[in-house]
Amino acid sequence: MTKLRRVLASLAVLALSAGAGAPVFAAERVTFLIDWLPAGDKAVPYLGVQQGVFAEEGLDVVIQSGRGSSDVVTKLATGAADMGTGGLAALLQARAQSPAPVKAILSIYTLQPDAIFTTEDSGIATLKDVAGKNIATATFSSSNVVWPLVLKANGIDPAKVDVLKADPGALAPMLATGKVAGTINWVTVAPAFVKTLGETGKKLKVIQWSDYGFDGYGLSLLASEKVLSERPETAKKFVRAYMKANAMAIADPGAAAAAVKAMVPEIDVDVARAQFAVSVPLMVNDISKKDGAGAFEKALLAKTWKWTAEAQNIPLDKLDPETAVDRSFIPK
Repeated sequence: MTKLRRVLASLAVLALSAGAGAPVFAAERVTFLIDWLPAGDKAVPYLGVQQGVFAEEGLDVVIQSGRGSSDVVTKLATGAADMGTGGLAALLQARAQSPAPVKAILSIYTLQPDAIFTTEDSGIATLKDVAGKNIATATFSSSNVVWPLVLKANGIDPAKVDVLKADPGALAPMLATGKVAGTINWVTVAPAFVKTLGETGKKLKVIQWSDYGFDGYGLSLLASEKVLSERPETAKKFVRAYMKANAMAIADPGAAAAAVKAMVPEIDVDVARAQFAVSVPLMVNDISKKDGAGAFEKALLAKTWKWTAEAQNIPLDKLDPETAVDRSFIPK
């Protein structure tokens, strides 16, 4: 072998060795909690995973299910998860009552999704008709925070409503079988109730709280303060990817539903599509168009806290709601 060939062979070996030893950068893991059972209205993170939107940002997002907004806040505060979605009222209540190290970093619903689900034959035609009735709600639902005040604001004594707390998955069957006259839900899950009630020949009636004076921020993107302080770039990447996936879902609810189906096979894709479509007006409306996607407008944030504080008999000055949000992670 000539000297030149020996040199070239040595260089080739070195190149192969360098390639074999080159570091492979693994995607950064983020544990994400949806605030409810997997469904169409929770499609955004699933679409982000399925379409590689999070992967493009170098994130490996693992989706887990919470059991209501209060449950998500608790798990974020204790480090059981990094980020998640939940009702802003639940976060405000938690921070007012204890030093919960969790903040809201992106508004998702700028209209309140809370509602009473009942049936056409239940005798409940308006909110006032819930007096004397038994109403079921999920144990950790953020709706439970403001429920008493919504009743009081409309001249209804909360003590006259028999509230039964149950697992989220039991609410539709309880209503369908007549075990309760109504349930407390977000409007986004209405399509699933329509299907369940249809099996017993009943029709769903929805009474939205926003029609009875309840306004403020609803679903928000939450994160542990530990993540925000120790992994700020990760949080920025996640928010950027989440907003991109959200825009994709709004443009194509069918793709959003298919993404959930791909990861949760038992999901009915048609119901999931309808669930996400129902949620779009909660995200795209006059408020979001005026203030910008993801924004927490100061006055509306204060109003959200006022509802929460009065509902739970918490002094208004117990919390400055501005301390519960961090706007620095919203893309400029």
